[in-house]
Amino acid sequence: MNKSVFFGALTIAGLAAGAAAAGTLDDVKARGKLNCGVATGVPGFAAPNANGEWEGFDVAVCRAVAAAVLGDSTKIEFVPTTGKTRFTALASGEIDMLARNTTWTFSRDVDLKFDFIGVNYYDGQGFMVPKELGVSSAKELDGATVCIQTGTTTELNLADFFRINNISYEPVPIETNAEAQQQYLAGACDVYTTDASGLAASRATFDDPSAHIVLPEIISKEPLGPLVRHGDNEWGDVVRWTLNALIAAEELGVTSANLSEKAAGTDNPEINRLLGTEDNLGGMLGLSADWAVKAIAVAGNYGEIFEKNIGENTPIGLARGLNAQWTNGGLLYTPPFR
Repeated sequence: MNKSVFFGALTIAGLAAGAAAAGTLDDVKARGKLNCGVATGVPGFAAPNANGEWEGFDVAVCRAVAAAVLGDSTKIEFVPTTGKTRFTALASGEIDMLARNTTWTFSRDVDLKFDFIGVNYYDGQGFMVPKELGVSSAKELDGATVCIQTGTTTELNLADFFRINNISYEPVPIETNAEAQQQYLAGACDVYTTDASGLAASRATFDDPSAHIVLPEIISKEPLGPLVRHGDNEWGDVVRWTLNALIAAEELGVTSANLSEKAAGTDNPEINRLLGTEDNLGGMLGLSADWAVKAIAVAGNYGEIFEKNIGENTPIGLARGLNAQWTNGGLLYTPPFR
């Protein structure tokens, strides 16, 4: 193992151990603000709007956690992170949670000492090229220059794919999505590769999206989700079950439109437990009984958040696919609220 990589991992692990010992839930309550790490700007997922306010699919998860813990989704500071800075920011305690397009892998979970608390988007790595390049398959990219974000799983995936197919490429390293778009559109690389959702987000911002195509190959599994530090199980439970609450709300038919009605009590015991009118699941988390109501009230259930930010009727135009509920052939499946 390369010594610099080894000691880098030890440093992050040490930072994580120290930061986790403090008790993040108590820290957030005492501070009165959630510090949430996001991407530097991925349209539909996490990006500031014209007023400088952060919005998007990943941002909604941060806001839901802030609402569940503090009762106010605006009591939050968004900290932009790159592929290189995100893990140090989390391990050091600069941020309380990371909610950006980060893939759950063995080494990140075990070696870097982080806990992925769930998956909020099932993705896979793809390739985008100008239509004028005249290729229809990633296997036709022999000798291509490829823009790729450093410090990401896409680097190894890219190397593996080209090696397996006995073709070559020249990497063009970039650090942020914005830089990747700039370099790609300027012709500094023939190809841009990242998670397929990120390609769709980038393509939607181009002056002429139709001049660019996403090739059919998906070359990896990229389960994306929020993460926290190892060793702080109480905080991990809060973030995990807030995400689960958004997912379960969709499955149980709880929406932004009927939330107030459902929160008054229903004939479904699981809805009542979720919304705090039966048992006291909130108390088990160290939160109020209506913590999930507050989380869902921010932007609706998982399905509503998806459709508003990245769904088929948005410029991003993503179908639910694997991210549909398990009852509709997807992979979304939350443990029961009981």
